Amino acid sequence: MTTMEPNLESSDLQENDLPEEYAKRAERNRQKALLLKKSKVVTHPYAKVENSEASVGKVVKLQGQRVIDSGAGFLIEENDELENELIKLVDIPAPIVSDLPICEECKKEFKDSFMLQKFDYPVCNICRDNDGKHSLITRTEAKAEYLLKDCDLDKREPTLKYIVRKNPHNPRWGEMKLYLQLQIEKRALEVWGSEENLMTEREVRDEKREGSKIKKFNKKIKQLRMEVRSSLYDKTQKGSHVHKFGPESYDEDEDTYTRTCTTCGYENTYEKM
Repeated sequence: MTTMEPNLESSDLQENDLPEEYAKRAERNRQKALLLKKSKVVTHPYAKVENSEASVGKVVKLQGQRVIDSGAGFLIEENDELENELIKLVDIPAPIVSDLPICEECKKEFKDSFMLQKFDYPVCNICRDNDGKHSLITRTEAKAEYLLKDCDLDKREPTLKYIVRKNPHNPRWGEMKLYLQLQIEKRALEVWGSEENLMTEREVRDEKREGSKIKKFNKKIKQLRMEVRSSLYDKTQKGSHVHKFGPESYDEDEDTYTRTCTTCGYENTYEKM
């Protein structure tokens, strides 16, 4: 009598009825099949699926098998978890990331501009105002008007950018360094703290400058007076009469000294340096 071996592929045979070795092998194969099913990507040249936004995530049948249109040119075997994740990815649009600068004036994006290249200031060429808000100032004017030093322009961070141009008054003179006036004003506020402090310091310096000019002028006037009076005094000495002066007197209002001849009454007025 011939003994029939059990058919392991028969549907009538339950998994519990299998020998232990076959049961373990079947379980391993089943786990591999599940992993393969989750990661398997099927591409089929004869799949008639429209590549459009409406068909993304749609379940279609291909050769009797249900597959999902990924919308990226390939099909994925149907799986509830994968289908839900695909629908979520399709429904949520990707954020738009832009690295373009935004103009400070019109608040629009732009690719490149003169102000951005030369001064690292985000303003497009359309909004650039050469004669007004975005005017340029020379290095000499910036130091005189805003009371800045060389270290404020060259060493204080961030270092201010500038462009070099030939002197329009005389091309043989040295080249001019032109700065953006907006950035110079900002740097002056950083140095002096506020606009009021800058104005106060400017007034103090103007007063000192005017006082120095007045002192120089008065000194020159005194020198001229001394030269004139000394020449007159020398002429009186050339005659036969010799003056005999008495004690000198001081005039505080005129800041002068006067001596009177005791013989002829001649008055000699002079200043002392």
